[in-house]
Amino acid sequence: MINIVIVDDQNLVMEGICSLLELNSEFNVVAKIDDSTRVVETLHQYNPDVLLLDIRMPKMDGLEVLRAMQYEGIDTPTLMLTTFDEHKLVLNSLSLGAKGYLRKDVSLEELTDAIYTLSAKGSWIQPAVSCQLKSNSECYSQQVQLLESLTAGETEVLRLIAAGFSNHEIADALHKSSGRIRNIVTAILDKLAVRDRTQAALKGLELGLISKN
Repeated sequence: MINIVIVDDQNLVMEGICSLLELNSEFNVVAKIDDSTRVVETLHQYNPDVLLLDIRMPKMDGLEVLRAMQYEGIDTPTLMLTTFDEHKLVLNSLSLGAKGYLRKDVSLEELTDAIYTLSAKGSWIQPAVSCQLKSNSECYSQQVQLLESLTAGETEVLRLIAAGFSNHEIADALHKSSGRIRNIVTAILDKLAVRDRTQAALKGLELGLISKN
């Protein structure tokens, strides 16, 4: 049984997705949330196998939810399910730890395949979205390679570096030891092939791995 949480501020859409998923006896929708501020609390409560998360929502958008999950150390495989397919949104979602990205006009078969893949710790990007990424981004290959190489934790540390945090401040914010943060920073520098924190932040911003916000 695959336990699923659905997050969407449009109740009609959320109920429709839920009804379709429950046609599959192997899927169990344990929670439906229309208030994105309750996602972290719900994930702690149910510990689902897969999270379906909308991007454009009031109060907290999907990217903010992903950041909150990182802060709380929640690694639930997350599938972004949205009407938007701008390549920046896709890449930002993936850089924040999402494991998949589908448009809401996707077929039930593809949604089902994506959920199975994420529940098995894999990743899934809708082919049509992947093609758009390739056509709209000259640095697509490099971005994807870096997204795949950086862990969610490393991406969060990189975001804090870009925000001007020192190693000590990052350690406090993420509740880790300073030594652990130093090791993570070293790993980031190696993966991005840069010499210092400033270059790492600039490269992360340039490639869309992190946002200026």
